[in-house]
Amino acid sequence: MKLPGQDAIARQADEHLVTHRVLLPRKVVEHPFRQVAKRVLMALFLLVATAVIVYADHDGYNDNSDGSVDFLDACYYATVTLSTTGYGDITPVSDAARLTNIFVITPMRVLFLIILVGTTLEVLTERTREEWRLNRWRSTLRDHTVVIGFGTKGRSAIQTVCATGLKKEQVVVVDPSSKVIDAATADGYAGVVGDATRSDVLMRAEVHRARKIIIATQRDDTAVLVTLTARQLNKGAKIVAAVREEENAPLLKQSGADAVITSASAAGRLLGLSVLSPAAGMVMEDLIQQGSGLDIIERPVIKAEVGKSPRETADLVVSVVRGHRVLGYDDVAVGTLELTDRLITIVRATPGSQIAPDVRPLPQD
Repeated sequence: MKLPGQDAIARQADEHLVTHRVLLPRKVVEHPFRQVAKRVLMALFLLVATAVIVYADHDGYNDNSDGSVDFLDACYYATVTLSTTGYGDITPVSDAARLTNIFVITPMRVLFLIILVGTTLEVLTERTREEWRLNRWRSTLRDHTVVIGFGTKGRSAIQTVCATGLKKEQVVVVDPSSKVIDAATADGYAGVVGDATRSDVLMRAEVHRARKIIIATQRDDTAVLVTLTARQLNKGAKIVAAVREEENAPLLKQSGADAVITSASAAGRLLGLSVLSPAAGMVMEDLIQQGSGLDIIERPVIKAEVGKSPRETADLVVSVVRGHRVLGYDDVAVGTLELTDRLITIVRATPGSQIAPDVRPLPQD
């Protein structure tokens, strides 16, 4: 007798037992099971066709046991002939039967072997090709983005980053669910199945070579463990994490996160702003949706802007990043712009003008 919730616990246990592995995106023309099924049907068709051909001319064959060939004998002869076993207990004796064996059954035997051997070779070739792709991927992957958790938050985060120009080949998704990773690889991302709190799983995602790490797990305690592990493996990566409860944000920052987003509070603030002013809520939603309408981006100061105030630039500047400080455009501490400053600006997004923001880490004290 099963207790309530026992099936759910068993499913979760099965997911944790799944061996972590790396899956690269690929274009699947046809499902592998369908390909195998087609070849099995083709082999069965050849077997049945050979048996029918032999039985149609059964008078031209001789069975050493009783001299006559019935339909069961024809099926037996077709099986041992196509498989090249050839016991010799049933043999063609008439000229017609021998000609049929030469010009019909022998080509069918060759085709039957091609189907069987071809399937085996294709499986071996596919494994070899996949292993070669995986080794090549690992050797060339540098300065990529790792997304831990491919739920609503993780998917939206990486879509936003890719809208600024990041290629999908530079994204690796880590998630404990194989179905989620299948969805990620179908979208064109590389995926790693496994528990991201384990360092060996993150190493398979090449976290130690990553430039950005997005942590969008379902639980706050998991996010803390992942942040600690990721920061231990990569001291220089920019880590951005999401939490549900605002009280856990300081703990994530102490664990090594550069920025922490409280998903529940952020959604609540947007809801409140939309209640007070629906138009302002629409503008804010447009700003955080990259690639359309208005975009908020971070860029370096160009030489022509050095010595000017933020209001004198061509773009609409909302903040100035100086060192590790983020100053408002009207802050008296800004004064004039310096070459080492960075600007947070609002620009109009147009097709073909999407430029990935500069990803250099901010200076630290």
